[in-house]
Amino acid sequence: MVGSGFGNIFKIPELRKRIIYTAALLAVYRIGVYIPTPGIDAVALKSYFDAMQGTIFGVVNMFTGGALEQLSVFALGIMPYISASIILQLLTVVIPHLEELKKEGEQGRKKITQYTRYGTIALSIIQGFGIAVGLESMQAPGGGAPVVPIGGWGFRMLTVITLTAGTAFIMWLGEQITERGIGNGISLIIFAGIVARLPSAIVNTLRSVQADEMSIFGLIIILVLIGSVIGCIIFVEQGQRRIPVQYAKRVVGRRMYGGQSTHLPLKINQSGVIPPIFASSIIMFPATIGQFAGEVGWLKAISEAMQPGGLYYNLIFVGFVVFFCYFYTAVTFNPVDVADNMKKQGGYIPGIRPGKRTADYIDRVLTRITLGGAVYISAVCVLPTVLISKFNVPFYFGGTALLIVVGVAIDTIAQMESHMLSRHYEGFLKKGGIRGRR
Repeated sequence: MVGSGFGNIFKIPELRKRIIYTAALLAVYRIGVYIPTPGIDAVALKSYFDAMQGTIFGVVNMFTGGALEQLSVFALGIMPYISASIILQLLTVVIPHLEELKKEGEQGRKKITQYTRYGTIALSIIQGFGIAVGLESMQAPGGGAPVVPIGGWGFRMLTVITLTAGTAFIMWLGEQITERGIGNGISLIIFAGIVARLPSAIVNTLRSVQADEMSIFGLIIILVLIGSVIGCIIFVEQGQRRIPVQYAKRVVGRRMYGGQSTHLPLKINQSGVIPPIFASSIIMFPATIGQFAGEVGWLKAISEAMQPGGLYYNLIFVGFVVFFCYFYTAVTFNPVDVADNMKKQGGYIPGIRPGKRTADYIDRVLTRITLGGAVYISAVCVLPTVLISKFNVPFYFGGTALLIVVGVAIDTIAQMESHMLSRHYEGFLKKGGIRGRR
């Protein structure tokens, strides 16, 4: 059963050590979130961020676990690393050298990882300098105190060095968790930042109920909705379109190889959480620019029209999500390469000729299921704005954050279960669940 499955976790010394190591490094990360960057007026900064809700700063602050609004040493979070990784993935399509490295296996992967680290440092320096310059012009709303009492090049250089070192340290933590802990380190760091804001959301909800701003019946409906959405995400994230593949028999010496049947799994959500991250960043720019522009007529009108929860916001957001779902899937999954590798290994799809016909068939199937994945991501990501604007839900539920939390939890549990099964322990679920669906 589930209880006995989880009880077996700490019976395996290696798995127990990995889990404790992961928890310790995540605790170090959360402690660093509360270490402030020197030269900042914390009170004025908090007042400024309270007035900047609904802009791109709110999106970045969510992924940093609240580190940006406090401008801690981890204010940039792991976003520069994610951006560098995405840029490297996109460049592999247009730069032959990177494409060759990608096909070289472990050595090529290490080289691309090294390039990603260099890109992370470069992006951190650029973003750190931009933040330092921006902070010097910020002040609390209503003509309050400046965020930076004493500016200048000394403050800028100190801020750049501090924020870059913080991002480099988080990157190192993530790599250590991946190598010596359990789960994907970078994903778990984002997971920890999002989950850390959950207690305050619960407290705000209970206060709303006590103040009669929300009824008990409404709270029950929200809890049921939360459970339903999480169940839907789990179902879709594990959903696959399995294309049957048959391998021809080959005689090598006196032995016969091949002849077995298998399948090519295509995930419904092939692009993960990248589309909503890109879409959120792009669509938040008008609101952010509007905050800085003040009373400039047309900029203010665009900013007001693009506020979360509005019709224009939701329509454009869904359009961006659908576009990036197809774009990112096309970048990361090449049906031609898959068809060529299948042909070289003597594999074929029954009823489909090897080569170009197979590539076209895989591309057609992928195009159809990507549409379903795009609709699913759009629905989950638009849900928070509807709940907040129409039903006055006092916390941000759903969206990119929930996709990340559930996805990371599924992957981490799958890794723990693989450790347990390799030691001849039962998985978390005897029937169904992750083990049953394999």
